[in-house]
Amino acid sequence: MDVSKILAELRQEREQLEEAILSLERLAAGRGRRRGRPPAWMSEAKKRGRPPGSKNKNTVARTAPQKTTAAAAA
Repeated sequence: MDVSKILAELRQEREQLEEAILSLERLAAGRGRRRGRPPAWMSEAKKRGRPPGSKNKNTVARTAPQKTTAAAAA
């Protein structure tokens, strides 16, 4: 077991961790309100509601029995 080798590896790992922490701190500090219009893909992701072409399942369920009842009565 070479203690000096282990210490060198630990110091190198500590330096890498410090660099990662610094870069993350810079990213967090640099974030602010963005100016301008958001990209198209971002505005599409925020849209709510049903996708185009989908049907209301409740309306379809209500209309289906009425059609069969009307056909049975005739």
